[in-house]
Amino acid sequence: MVGSSHEALHRIFQKDPALLTRALQRVLHVPFPEPHEIAALNVDLTEIEPVERRVDTLLRAETDEGTYLLVVESQGKVDDRKRGSWPYYLSYLYEKYRCEPVLIVITQNSATARWAAQPIRLGFPGWHSLTVRPLVLGPDNVPVITDEQQAEQDVPLAVLSAMTHGRGPRAAPILESLATALKTIDPDSAAVFAQFVDSCLADPQAKQMWRDLMTAIQYFWRHPLAEQVREEGREQGLEEGRQLGRAQAKAEMVLRVLEWRGIPVPEHVSERVTTCDDPNQLELWAQRAVRATYAEDLFTEE
Repeated sequence: MVGSSHEALHRIFQKDPALLTRALQRVLHVPFPEPHEIAALNVDLTEIEPVERRVDTLLRAETDEGTYLLVVESQGKVDDRKRGSWPYYLSYLYEKYRCEPVLIVITQNSATARWAAQPIRLGFPGWHSLTVRPLVLGPDNVPVITDEQQAEQDVPLAVLSAMTHGRGPRAAPILESLATALKTIDPDSAAVFAQFVDSCLADPQAKQMWRDLMTAIQYFWRHPLAEQVREEGREQGLEEGRQLGRAQAKAEMVLRVLEWRGIPVPEHVSERVTTCDDPNQLELWAQRAVRATYAEDLFTEE
């Protein structure tokens, strides 16, 4: 279970290592060679002395031009201690593996991205003994993906888009297109990606909207309301109670999706939804709510 945005921002590259090289090529326009194979390595850089140093994610990419170590650091804020630790990571890894290390920093914050992109130069002016130039992925260069077809073409990149831009005003269309795209991949991967996105959504409304979308399309999701419904069903010990609880939860999801999308809900629509006890009908309305222009669009095909 992913518990923080810091963890999610780098673990997405463990879930789909090839996403990192695509991001370098398409987002940062770095001519990184196409890898034949990418493998995750031990992130522990601790020496024999009691000084612990760990990178967030470490990948080894085999290409026609050689072997590269991709060092991924998730950065939440400006931290000048990285001026010492990042050069150490790269030097240590080169000495240990004798492969060229590449530092990639990913952040949700534009100011942090600008800071991280500044070269780290060690030595005296005019003659630097060591220069580190991080490659940075952040809100200013990761694409905003709001088109469903584009999201379906590269789901991991769409996930990265949602993780990076989920704090801004464009969160709703990004999350809606991604929710649709997740239905095109296997459920286990979809559940992992859903957790990554949830961990990175700091805005309460965006997080609630995302959970509503995941619940509405019946993905594996430990939504508090869904868990409450299951618990009530267990306590009652009656299938009828469980069905009623599921119907009530779905009805609330339908109205909440409309609410977060800024669509006014007339009283007659709200009443029809809340009084419906057919889970299949409510599921259909929930799917329509994601794309509806007006609340009445829930019933247009009936």
